Amino acid sequence: MASDLSVCHLGLLHILMKVNFYLFFLALTGFSLTGHSVLRVTKDTKPNSEMMKFLQNANTLLLVVAVVSLTGLIFLGYSSTSLRYKEKRFCLKLSYKQPSVVGPDGKVVPVTPWLSPIVWEGTFDPLLIDSIYRQQNITIATTVFALGKYTQFLKDFLESAEQNYFVGFRVHYYLFTDQPEQVPEVKLGEERQLTVLKVPSSNRWQEITLRRMEKLEKLIESRLVNEADYVFSLDVDTKFYGRWGAESLGRLIGVIHPGYYQTAREQFPYERRPESQAFIPYAEGDYYYGGAVIGGLVKDVYEAAKTCREQLDIDAAKSIEAAWQEESHLNKYFLYNKPSKVLSPEYLWQDFKPHTNEVKIIRFSQVIKNYAAVRPNP
Repeated sequence: MASDLSVCHLGLLHILMKVNFYLFFLALTGFSLTGHSVLRVTKDTKPNSEMMKFLQNANTLLLVVAVVSLTGLIFLGYSSTSLRYKEKRFCLKLSYKQPSVVGPDGKVVPVTPWLSPIVWEGTFDPLLIDSIYRQQNITIATTVFALGKYTQFLKDFLESAEQNYFVGFRVHYYLFTDQPEQVPEVKLGEERQLTVLKVPSSNRWQEITLRRMEKLEKLIESRLVNEADYVFSLDVDTKFYGRWGAESLGRLIGVIHPGYYQTAREQFPYERRPESQAFIPYAEGDYYYGGAVIGGLVKDVYEAAKTCREQLDIDAAKSIEAAWQEESHLNKYFLYNKPSKVLSPEYLWQDFKPHTNEVKIIRFSQVIKNYAAVRPNP
């Protein structure tokens, strides 16, 4: 896998390319010298059959070396380019201390070690940031998946979104469902619309989760690339309780999972099997990102969705299902492609969790539910 390449792999390719170039240069030089010698022997002296044969054999050998070296240069050059192309999605592995979300003084940390903001209450001026983005006349696409009994969460999701989610902005909801007739009538605000997209049902909730990246990728390819500036993909079994506005916009957005924001990375529920494309070693990791939220510019979310879908397909071909399906692959992607902005757990809470000192406001939260009653399988 591209992300597992180390510096030494590319370094070895560079060394081999230099060796092949050196051999090619020597072969051409030798070819020229032996050819010149043949001419001199023929012109200035009586032809010596043994000498002529030796020079001709040397000439042939050098010609073969030149051809082999040239072939090697072409092959290694292609390999190096191919590896670099694959590496563009991932950074080389680095060993560094796990970043904290809460400092030793108990105060929240407002920035990541790679200088991306972590959005908390009090770190932005809502009126100012909204006014800046409104001038850009942007459209925010929002994808939601409601299959099977999950359609029961749509009314609260949409009604609470209309009260809190990008109020005053142009928002287009794209709802994937296998039961269009179950979509509730919800009054939408000005410049806000809902498009229902029918998809097949599934007997496994894991399969529904696994295919979300593929659906998001295809929607961006077919529509969003021309219809939106930003896109968010959100879980439907959620509800908005507070403002969610332009402070959440950026190139690539991830949200810190509320269950692990003060947990050592060795205890994160990453995929730990090396044979999976979602594998993350125990000594690596920044934060544990929730799969319920992913957002950013359309082109950047497309790249994330496409890469995760490709990695999911590779795993599926080997009959591997990552620990937390697309969430595991999303965490792998974010490890090597750092988000440009990180949303604090304010933007993804869980209704059953009590409030903490760090989280001053709950903006978006997963509702309490009986999984046995809403999922098609255990």
